[in-house]
Amino acid sequence: MRRTVCRLALLAMAVNGMRAQAPGRYLLRDARIVRVSGPVLERGSVVIRNGLIEAVGANLTPPPGAWVIDCNGLTVYPGLIDALSTWGLPSQSGAGGRNGASPAAGPEDRPLTVSWVKAADQIAPSERAIQTARDGGYTTAVVFPRGNIFSGQGAVINMAGERAGQMVVADSVGQFLTLRTSGGRGYPASLLGSIAYVRQIYLDAEHYKTAKAIYEKHQEGLPRPAYDRALEGVLDSSLVLLPAETAIEIERMTALASELKLKAVLYGGHEAWRETELLQQSHTPVLVSLKYPERARDADPALDEPVRVLRLRENAPAAPGALAKAGVPFAFYSDGVNNPRDLMRAVKKAIDAGLAPADAIRALTLTPAEIYGIGKRIGSIDPGKIANLVVTDGDLFNPETKIKYTFVDGNKFEPLPEEPPARPGRGPSR
Repeated sequence: MRRTVCRLALLAMAVNGMRAQAPGRYLLRDARIVRVSGPVLERGSVVIRNGLIEAVGANLTPPPGAWVIDCNGLTVYPGLIDALSTWGLPSQSGAGGRNGASPAAGPEDRPLTVSWVKAADQIAPSERAIQTARDGGYTTAVVFPRGNIFSGQGAVINMAGERAGQMVVADSVGQFLTLRTSGGRGYPASLLGSIAYVRQIYLDAEHYKTAKAIYEKHQEGLPRPAYDRALEGVLDSSLVLLPAETAIEIERMTALASELKLKAVLYGGHEAWRETELLQQSHTPVLVSLKYPERARDADPALDEPVRVLRLRENAPAAPGALAKAGVPFAFYSDGVNNPRDLMRAVKKAIDAGLAPADAIRALTLTPAEIYGIGKRIGSIDPGKIANLVVTDGDLFNPETKIKYTFVDGNKFEPLPEEPPARPGRGPSR
């Protein structure tokens, strides 16, 4: 009974903390500060005011009325960023679901396309994943609708806010594409058909754009182009996310982006170690999934697997290190892994496979911000940036390290204490 009462009290404190406060004034004093954008400050302070970082350095004077937090022995990092996520969005349905796409007989019906849908319009501040992510040091996520070939436009959101509008950092940062098929219920029914459909959509969008431009210059005597919300959504998105897990997929998507003159980011990336030269030459950033390929739990242990599958599984954690060595911009994303501890373990695997810890931190902070064009707002500890910070009692990738505080838009949060494990041979307290 006592444990239940304590848990309810802690939950009440957490809810009250969420409602709390407008951004406050804080001085984080005598901390080790990993700025990411510059050298580590072994002993320094950070001033937070009005939701922004006001100053970073040594011997700083707290603003009037500021809370001074002694951070001796603690480390301050920029808040972590999930570079491709659904955190904070309601559960995504497949084709023909809530986004309104449906099977079709041909490309003229624009099947599996909802390019106009915006993640910024779908945010649910009460989603449990938001608090879980924040307690694990994640302060920001780049969220995209899912379930279709042209799934819609992504948004950068912060992991706190009473209302959805308070959480949005950038409302339209790219178009999320998959190469899914109709499952035999209509067009496109094959991978080749999906690629052809993507190509046709972009050709149609270019023609639509040209027709609109001509009409704007010569409105008298010309019929006006019909409004097409699918093509408007495509044209609204200057950045395109393309799926590319294996080497052949990386080659295919890089070629498609070049052909269609797209500003592309590839996601998946587990075999990117084989294509670093191509990625470097094409200046194509990569989002690396932290959900490494694994053998299915129900797989027949006597079944032989292809060598390419075994190689992909074995070398996937080495992809980030190879990208860093080649100078290819890359960032990490959760890919359905919602437990921050599991995400940190996956990053640690990449470090063990050759990725420098400093590059790992950058891939979780400043690089994703730069990929999405918001590097001047978040991603490092610099004056003028949004006060998204995580304070730890040790190295970020040490499994024993605990998160002491997170700051989101200058608001301070403390993770709920973990419930102690039950003693062997005893049931839960009553």
